[in-house]
Amino acid sequence: MNLTDSLRGIVTVLNTPFTGEDRIDVVGLQKHVTYALGAGVAGFLVPAMASEVGKLSGVERRFVLDTVVDAVDGAVPVIGGASAETGAERVARAVDCMDAGCAGVLVALGYASDMQYEHDLQEVAALAPDFLMVQDWDSEGYGAPVDLIARLFAEVEVFKALKVEVVDAGRKYTEVLAATEGQLHVSGGWAVREMLDGLARGVHAFMPTGMHRCYCEIYRQYTAGNVVEAAALFAKVKPVLDFSNQHLDVSIHFFKQLLHAQGVYATARVREPIMVLTEAQADKAARWVDYAMALEGAV
Repeated sequence: MNLTDSLRGIVTVLNTPFTGEDRIDVVGLQKHVTYALGAGVAGFLVPAMASEVGKLSGVERRFVLDTVVDAVDGAVPVIGGASAETGAERVARAVDCMDAGCAGVLVALGYASDMQYEHDLQEVAALAPDFLMVQDWDSEGYGAPVDLIARLFAEVEVFKALKVEVVDAGRKYTEVLAATEGQLHVSGGWAVREMLDGLARGVHAFMPTGMHRCYCEIYRQYTAGNVVEAAALFAKVKPVLDFSNQHLDVSIHFFKQLLHAQGVYATARVREPIMVLTEAQADKAARWVDYAMALEGAV
């Protein structure tokens, strides 16, 4: 699979819907997949941080994977999230992703040293998934060194994709793409706050949560050469990102409320522990939900 050619556009990260009894909402997941496919997404990533993955049991993680892979039915790639606290658990979760039929596996790897990073990457790569996507996550720094990423891309056959979520992501997009001659698939996360910059730098895919119609339309307009139109729509989306990106928990609350209001999820239930929205935040969230629904409806 040539990811740089095939996996382009919006790869949505699915929030995990819960029933009133705190079980996985199968119907909600299925409806979300249908809605996102109708909007034109290029793929799915699940479960990940926005999925409240740390609050899901191993059985629940596998259940979510099976449900999503079955609902997608081969229409687009499903990337299975296998991130975990230990190497042994990462391997176990990666095996689950592969057994469920995911097109690829994502693991978040922290960087302490070249030796540690290469060991952790090779440990999952040895399972031989169709492709391995590494989440270059560093909320305070620059993540793994670019020269190390380029070397591992050249040496590890299944390492074909990098999700960049670091400080100064734009610079890293450019450096990684240059170091790998544009062959390593690069995607942007963090709710794509700098989507237009990423598009200008040649990023292959973006991984937001919710608002699929808006994001897909921005991508379509930009890649069709309608940069002004893409920028105008992104400017309308940006205030929602400014609110939801205050904290991951705020984002989870907000997008679940949006999906509930859209009739995709039966509840907006979240799992503890999670930040409780203040009264002011809750009021703003309700207003931005109305705004986002109108924006999605107009696209």
